[in-house]
Amino acid sequence: MSASKQKKLNKMEVEPNEDDSSSSEDDDDDEPHPDAYKGNEEVQIEFEGRAPVDPDAQGISQLLQRLFLRAHINLNQMADLIIAQNFIGSVICQCDDESTESETEDDNMVEDGTIFGITSVLNLTAKKDQPSIAQLRTYILDRAKTHASQEVQQQLKEILDSEQRHVGFLINERFINIPAQISVPLLQSLQQEIEAAKAKKMKFDFGTLLLLVKFYRKESKKGKPGEDIYTNAEDELLSDRAKFSFEYSMASEADSGMSGDWLEGDAVMTPYRKLLVLEAKKLPQLIDDIQRFINGE
Repeated sequence: MSASKQKKLNKMEVEPNEDDSSSSEDDDDDEPHPDAYKGNEEVQIEFEGRAPVDPDAQGISQLLQRLFLRAHINLNQMADLIIAQNFIGSVICQCDDESTESETEDDNMVEDGTIFGITSVLNLTAKKDQPSIAQLRTYILDRAKTHASQEVQQQLKEILDSEQRHVGFLINERFINIPAQISVPLLQSLQQEIEAAKAKKMKFDFGTLLLLVKFYRKESKKGKPGEDIYTNAEDELLSDRAKFSFEYSMASEADSGMSGDWLEGDAVMTPYRKLLVLEAKKLPQLIDDIQRFINGE
């Protein structure tokens, strides 16, 4: 993406939680993880979406590491593949203008060059001989073999083995406290870039998109039902719209901060992953649905 294609995204503001000081003991079970943002400060950062470039490789790899944790996938090479398709995808970074710098440099809250998110797609069919893509395909099928039904395993294998329609691996990762509204322009841009690539007869004519999403399962306690809390709010809607999916716990692979080194009385939240199988032709409608979902319509 050239400089003229850079997208200014809305200023994202994390509001302080006005109820922090007045919460009652009855709400203890609903308190977030101790390491989660407590809402006791206000942060304003103006973001932009731009094409990933070589210096972004480490930041992209670190975001992917949060998704895959201890999986045997060469995430550095995967980051290089994402950057190599400089006509597809965007990274989220802080706007590099003087006003933004002056607002944040005193607090030193953000390191220069930090990558806050990545939205892109990789072709699992055309690039299946690339080591990281081969490892990713194996990872997906192995997880399905352990956690999915026989029917889902068969459907997934047929999709990945097909040479007639390409399969894309959709990547939509960002820092946890960045509001979901940012996902809409990034996904819209990605959809436009895919269409432009297809018009040039490039290998982005996907029949299916796979999306791996993160969520936490809050276990039922004291008569209260369990609850699934998605890291990216839009993933809840996409999960409902998926053609099919399967999920699996990451408790054995997460560190203590994620898997639940809980204090007595805390609600147990177990990290999970869910693989969504989406119809690529429905991506424009899904993006519209996400916008309405985020707006509460």
